[in-house]
Amino acid sequence: MKKLKGFLRLIRFELPFSAGVCVILGQLFALGEFASVTITAAGFFSVFLISASILVSNDYFDIETDKINAPDRPIPSNLVSLPEALSFSIILLILGLLLSYYISIAAFFFSVGLTVIGFFYNRNFKKNGLVGNLMVSFSVGMTFIFGGLSVGLPFNKIVLFFGVIAALVDLGEEIAADSMDVKGDLLIDSKSLAIRFGKITAIKTSVGIFFFVILLTLVPFALKWFSIIYFIPIAIMDITIGYSSLKLLKSEGEDGRKYIRWIYLGATFGLIVFLAMRLIGL
Repeated sequence: MKKLKGFLRLIRFELPFSAGVCVILGQLFALGEFASVTITAAGFFSVFLISASILVSNDYFDIETDKINAPDRPIPSNLVSLPEALSFSIILLILGLLLSYYISIAAFFFSVGLTVIGFFYNRNFKKNGLVGNLMVSFSVGMTFIFGGLSVGLPFNKIVLFFGVIAALVDLGEEIAADSMDVKGDLLIDSKSLAIRFGKITAIKTSVGIFFFVILLTLVPFALKWFSIIYFIPIAIMDITIGYSSLKLLKSEGEDGRKYIRWIYLGATFGLIVFLAMRLIGL
């Protein structure tokens, strides 16, 4: 059971789950309605599995810094060995790519491209500061585009807009998270904003991005893309992001990690509420 829990912790369930939710929303925004059950499921689980694979490989490559930044993670705590983590990551990736191939050839090659970005980030660019942050945030934003692509409409304006929103939220989280990992990142000569300009500057930058996102979420209503009732899930997301950002700005020590997670979970919950409202026909 301990080994199983170790594997489950490696995939960090809420992260690939949120990526899968973004895919379903991308499909919904593109079509104006839910896709078929098979395409919805294939899109969700394809991105879920590929995201999980990349997260596992991230822990695989981060073994040295995690010994300092997160010694309780499954690999540095010896709950899961490096060979086991690598094998697990490969299995998840193969299953995810097979599902993307089931959707379409275009979805398959799109998934391969995102996998390559994830690999090179984990292997080479994680320590490159803002460049690495942008690689991750770009991949997160692409989950919406993948959703549109899975139903043949990747360039729908609403899909693209929310892809940008997702990318910006993740960019803010990446910059803030780096400010929590300074001690371990110094070992790999990281060029994160927190190391180059200081932790306070990095956190202020991430908070600025979060409040810019809050302003952007008003655009769909100004352009009348959504009826006003959908301000409910957007408000949930915005209030959580705003409150957590202010707490993050005043946080000390490891408390910041909690508020970064609140931002992530609040945004995800808002998206789930949006889906639920559409599902019941509001």
